[in-house]
Amino acid sequence: MPKKKIRKVYDALIDGAYMGLTDVELHDYVFKQCPKATSKRLVRASLLALSDPNVQDRNVLNVIYALAIKHRLDGGPDSEEDDE
Repeated sequence: MPKKKIRKVYDALIDGAYMGLTDVELHDYVFKQCPKATSKRLVRASLLALSDPNVQDRNVLNVIYALAIKHRLDGGPDSEEDDE
């Protein structure tokens, strides 16, 4: 079971992707739902979604994958508490 903080980001990520949001819109949606989210949490939640057998929509998986790569390479600021 993922940590509560990552699970909240995961839920927002899945909801937004299923609503048809992509790239910047999905990013903004996730960070609006989870104001304390970081790029690191977003990537971890994305990996969780990609490995979830219940998520089978190819478009949703592609959007999540693209967002994860973008933020992984971005190297945005992360908080120390993410290393927990």
